[in-house]
Amino acid sequence: MNTGIRAFADLLEHDQRFKFEAYQFVRESLSYAHDVLRVSDDPAFSDEESRHLTGQQLCEACRRYALEQYGFLAKLVLNDWGIYTTSDLGEIVYNLIRIEQMRKSDSDRREDFDDVFVFETAFEPEFESLSTGQV
Repeated sequence: MNTGIRAFADLLEHDQRFKFEAYQFVRESLSYAHDVLRVSDDPAFSDEESRHLTGQQLCEACRRYALEQYGFLAKLVLNDWGIYTTSDLGEIVYNLIRIEQMRKSDSDRREDFDDVFVFETAFEPEFESLSTGQV
């Protein structure tokens, strides 16, 4: 069996806090940040540096990607996968780093993911209120 697949299978067996979909979601959110949000397009950085995201940037990418993919159900879907806080996103990232499926810079810390936003409000719909005359 491929060592990457074996490492991932071992991870899922030993750390059952998060479903496979949670890990897949974080990896997709990273791609979303680079490809759609283009958070790393600053030409002042080298290629590897320019593709690096901070913990806060990745959390925001996860939030936006979840809203885009799942709309009003985003929080419910993430909760179903075991993701309840931005700290959980950090745990997922650092699990992926541990099995060499993601990389970190020397300045990255697991704590960078703590309390980036509050899940209870981050996925609430933003409605525009209409005045009585507009209805």
